[in-house]
Amino acid sequence: MEFNGTIHLATDHAGFEMKEFLKTALEELNYNFVDHGADVYDQNDDYPDYIKLAAGAVSQSTQDRAIIFGGSGQGEAIVANRYPNVRATTYYHFNPEIIKLSREHNNANILSIGARFLSNEEMLESVLFWLEIPFTEEERHIRRIEKIEFDSFDN
Repeated sequence: MEFNGTIHLATDHAGFEMKEFLKTALEELNYNFVDHGADVYDQNDDYPDYIKLAAGAVSQSTQDRAIIFGGSGQGEAIVANRYPNVRATTYYHFNPEIIKLSREHNNANILSIGARFLSNEEMLESVLFWLEIPFTEEERHIRRIEKIEFDSFDN
């Protein structure tokens, strides 16, 4: 399977260099992507300003995905997961089974990278692998994903 949607990128200062590395690789591999910032390194910037743009875009499209970066990736995933239809997973180190399950069972559409825990090469290998894993579309996984949306919770 080849990923054909748009990849949305976003980061603050902590993942800026890694995002720039990924942009170059995605260009060379002819992936379609949108960079939502940061556009320059600024140690005083705030990740929600950029992550909300990528998460908002993914929230509106069933075909798109995002790669977002931060020091740990945790705050970034928290912001992203506030948006409807977004299922962001945090990632620190390449484990094929974890990445496979995030896509197959959870249809994760945002990968939040902890930039302080991966080399550029490990990140690139992980991102490319993640992009190519399809969602299984098994009934049990669809049912569980549908229960994630807040409007489906019974209080």
